[in-house]
Amino acid sequence: MEEMEEELKCPVCGSFYREPIILPCSHNLCQACARNILVQTPESESPQSRRASGSAVSDYDYLDLDKMSLYSEADSGYGSYGGFASAPTTPCQKSPNGVRVFPPTAPPPPATLAPPPPPRNACLTCPQCHRSLVLDERGLRGFPRNRLLEGVIDRYQQGRAAALRCQLCEKAPKEAAVMCEQCDVFYCDPCRLRCHPPRGPLAKHRLVPPAQGRVSRRLSPRKISTCTDHELENHSMYCVQCKSPVCYQCLEEGKHSSHEVKALGAMWKLHKSQLSQALNGLSDRAKEAKEFLVQLRNMVQQIQENSVEFEACLVAQCDALIDALNRRKAQLLSRVNKEHEHKLKVVRDQISHCTVKLRQTTGLMEYCLEVIKENDPSGFLQISDALIRRVHLTEDQWGKGTLTPRMTTDFDLNLDNAPLLQSIHQLDFVQMKVPAPPILQLEECCTHNNSATLSWKQPPLSTVQVEGYILELDDGNGGQFREVYVGKETMCTVDGLHFNSTYSARVKAFNKSGVSPYSKTLVLQTSEDTQSEEQTLPFPVPLERSQLRRMSPFSSTLNLQPSFAGRSYFELRSSAHQLSLHSSLQSLNSAGCNFDTQGTPYSQLVDIKKMVAVAWFSFDPSSAHADIIFSNDNLTVTCNSYDDRVVLGKTGFSKGLHYWELSIDRYDNHPDPAFGVARIDVLKDAMLGKDDKAWAMYVDNNRSWFMHNNSHTNRTEGGITKGATVGVLLDLTRRTLTFSINEDQQGPVAFENLEGLFFPAVSLNRNVQVTLHTGLPVPEFYASRSAMP
Repeated sequence: MEEMEEELKCPVCGSFYREPIILPCSHNLCQACARNILVQTPESESPQSRRASGSAVSDYDYLDLDKMSLYSEADSGYGSYGGFASAPTTPCQKSPNGVRVFPPTAPPPPATLAPPPPPRNACLTCPQCHRSLVLDERGLRGFPRNRLLEGVIDRYQQGRAAALRCQLCEKAPKEAAVMCEQCDVFYCDPCRLRCHPPRGPLAKHRLVPPAQGRVSRRLSPRKISTCTDHELENHSMYCVQCKSPVCYQCLEEGKHSSHEVKALGAMWKLHKSQLSQALNGLSDRAKEAKEFLVQLRNMVQQIQENSVEFEACLVAQCDALIDALNRRKAQLLSRVNKEHEHKLKVVRDQISHCTVKLRQTTGLMEYCLEVIKENDPSGFLQISDALIRRVHLTEDQWGKGTLTPRMTTDFDLNLDNAPLLQSIHQLDFVQMKVPAPPILQLEECCTHNNSATLSWKQPPLSTVQVEGYILELDDGNGGQFREVYVGKETMCTVDGLHFNSTYSARVKAFNKSGVSPYSKTLVLQTSEDTQSEEQTLPFPVPLERSQLRRMSPFSSTLNLQPSFAGRSYFELRSSAHQLSLHSSLQSLNSAGCNFDTQGTPYSQLVDIKKMVAVAWFSFDPSSAHADIIFSNDNLTVTCNSYDDRVVLGKTGFSKGLHYWELSIDRYDNHPDPAFGVARIDVLKDAMLGKDDKAWAMYVDNNRSWFMHNNSHTNRTEGGITKGATVGVLLDLTRRTLTFSINEDQQGPVAFENLEGLFFPAVSLNRNVQVTLHTGLPVPEFYASRSAMP
């Protein structure tokens, strides 16, 4: 019952409804509160005058007029209008329930026995839906009294064990001291003295204790609802069109005379039944919500328990790492101490040896000096030769590295802590869940002569990180599966299959935590095309662009796209580059049973006799500079920097003939974009061609240049503007690169002797936006040259 209390409180005063009235918007207000928020409007601003004069109103006003107006043939004498003339100049307040309330323009008149009637053009704004209502000459008496709500409030208050409170206290209601049986209001002593003085007509009212008043209120007969237009008549019928109770007098002379009416009792039972049925559904939702709340509360407790356990595990793991690091630290310090002791020993030994040698040298020098002092020539000559030899020998001994330190003071130990620091920075949580099984995309899987292309993806709601995929294929005879691809790509082409054979394929995902279950098994059938005549076959495809990426570890990359946006089909004609495709797909579950609900063993047969081998690709966000901005499925690029930034295509070419175009969508302030090819490790923050990893043509609005390794060659006339098309033709058979602007070849062959792997490349700044177009045939100027012997 406590949850119902908010339904029983007035949105203006925040207390239980007192004499509630029903507004046309079905919301309720206390009659006193409704009188307090009445606003007087001038005659010129009434909704009737605004409609008559055709004055402009806002879109919101027209919306309200169309959806919420009460002025119709079922008009009850009061209506609504979308605007509220005094609302912009009247400050908006909030009631105790948090609902916006428009206060009156003037303070309310003091309480009297009979409040004056409201002005003719008084307006009332519902504080809940903010719908404005215009009162007629009856004022608030024109709104019906909600006696049903009064009865619910009485039963609710009687069922509460709390003491009865005063109904006139504004803030914190005090405990009621008396109840007036005539006024049907509970008073505390201050409010009784102020609002119900014992004099005049009020002296005849009977005041009883609150408990007695509660009993008398409970035993008093329920007041019967009367008609708002005919106050002496009780409601006896129900108007179906106006959806309101009416009296007999309304049917005879009122506006309901031509409306469909039904018996009040029958409609009462019908609406009670409808409300009960609606409550059954709402009760089920409430029951589910309670169960869901229990589940959420259990989750809160489980999360807290798991958090404590996980934190303890994390602390233990980090402590183990710290202990291991401390042990390694002790080992390294031991090595440093050994090196320290070794250096000291070597230096001390050299000090000792040098000290002895120096003492001997000093003694020899002193002896020779004393010999020189003697005056005996014959005696001197007898020993002079030997002394001279000893002096030279001693001098030679000092000169043989004796005075060079045998040990340096530096420690030749350099701690390589970079890998450990990198490992610490990369220390992260490992995904604890295995991935969900991948989903094979049937619309992108096909066979192609003796090769099969398979495409898959993760389930849309899967959040588990995937590190790679494993594709398995059987041997074509229903034998064991074997791994044919392990990697991160989601599309793979397998070559070397047998013609006219049936293969089963399946894929699974893996991460550090484990391997997912297998996907559903896909059965593919290869076939051999024996027709040699040229055929043209329209191939229906969806209107939207669906780009198929074919990436194979077993053969060169081939990108296929069914059609350009806006076309419902395309024609495939035979040419010098042909492929044959005859595909049929059969979907099986892991047990080998067809999982098509219709029981059809094969999907729709797709038979393409001849197909041109062209490359379809887009720009690669993963290798582009961070300033590059992508759109249109990575086919359109621009930049948010004034400096040149490089973006590469997703597909690299090492052989074959390839042609693509770039249309200039935006070209402002005469920038110099560059177009061409590059290695995967080209500089991304400089103009294309500034290093030796790119071969490009950069252009302005008048001229174009070829550039490689910051070397400019072959300046030609012909620039670009908005709407121009730049063509890039890479012929790795002849190892040449050629450019064109608006289908006009720019100079001779731009670059020759190209070998290796090349990626389409563009460099641009924020003043340029280009769109990539791929899968195009070779231009005529080059096709005619290729046809020459």
